[in-house]
Amino acid sequence: MTGADWVVTGLAEVATLAVGPVPRIGAAAQELGRIERGAVAIADGRILWVGPERRLRRAVRPRSGARTVDAGGGTLVPGLVDAHTHVLFAGDRAFELPRKARGDDYAAIARRGGGILATVRATRRASARDLTAATAARLRGMAAAGATAVEVKSGYALSPAGEVALLRLVPALARQSGLRLVPTFLGAHAVPPEARGDAARYVDRLIREALPRVAHERLARFVDVFCEPGYFSVADAERLLRAALALGLGVKIHADEFVRSGGARLAARLRATSADHLLRATPGDWRALAAAGVTAVVLPVTAYEAAPRRRPPARELVDAGVAVALGSDASPASWSESMPLAMALAVHGGRLSPAEALTAATVNAAHASGLSDAGAIAPGRPADLAVFPVPSSDHLGYRYDVRPVAVFRQGTPLVPRDFRQQV
Repeated sequence: MTGADWVVTGLAEVATLAVGPVPRIGAAAQELGRIERGAVAIADGRILWVGPERRLRRAVRPRSGARTVDAGGGTLVPGLVDAHTHVLFAGDRAFELPRKARGDDYAAIARRGGGILATVRATRRASARDLTAATAARLRGMAAAGATAVEVKSGYALSPAGEVALLRLVPALARQSGLRLVPTFLGAHAVPPEARGDAARYVDRLIREALPRVAHERLARFVDVFCEPGYFSVADAERLLRAALALGLGVKIHADEFVRSGGARLAARLRATSADHLLRATPGDWRALAAAGVTAVVLPVTAYEAAPRRRPPARELVDAGVAVALGSDASPASWSESMPLAMALAVHGGRLSPAEALTAATVNAAHASGLSDAGAIAPGRPADLAVFPVPSSDHLGYRYDVRPVAVFRQGTPLVPRDFRQQV
């Protein structure tokens, strides 16, 4: 019998996500490792024990001063993992909404002064202090919605030095938010105004001036690229990503969001960690991703807010044998801090089952983010947990508005931060 710091009881269900392959593909994505009327014990920031509550007294001895939380019939799941965000930015783009309401698409809005470059202007003007404060507030909002790990892209400075400076803010953001952050270098988010019309030369600068510093200082785990017409071609994207791979960095691709540009096929060719968006990818592209073992990161909020709206191909990707993960795509263009909302849209719009959506937001999203010890509840793993006031995990895909009553990161409460002993 081992001592515990925290014990969570009164759970209608625990979804452990601890049994099965990683990532989960096909039918395996339905397996949640459910425990009815379960309990969890935490010690030294890690899962000590998980199982039926009737076995708790024989398995766990609370330490002196340990706290016990009665979940009141709620459901415990792994802390949610947000596999794709652009949360590090300044300003907003609310001014774009009237144009979207009239049916203007992303490219038309960008031509009229909106889009990525509008956020670049705001981010370049912001001080590091103000940028950190605004981003940390958004990250705390993500924690309040159940996330414990979040991928954070650069991409709104669009110069080698500026992008490196953005990545250097990530450790402070992790400290201020309490979240586990996965930094991704997205210097190739758009061609900067001073390099307009010469994407190839800008990519050369990123390869020469930015990537070696990112790798040497270990500022990012991944390199991403926006592979779309008007942004970066398949050839330029491949040069950048092959240079990243040569430096030991993982690679991701914004692929086939607006048109079928060839980004998904490039992801398959490079065996990228993930290909993200995929709204215009074809069945042949899905099969190529499946054969190459590339995880598809589906972003249902973005698909919903885009003009014109498109249904995310989540169901089709799962049925094609692709591992599917979810992200909020938190950004000034699709400002959502809620992974439960992304899960609900993946169910109601992308036609995943609630179980598949939870898998996509936990163990598969952890895989897409390079986090081998996240996304599941098992002894020895970090105690990253979320307690939702619902009778089963199926309600996380069923309801749009559900929010957790408790969130733990390495056994420390993020929500609420002033937890007291309850029972």
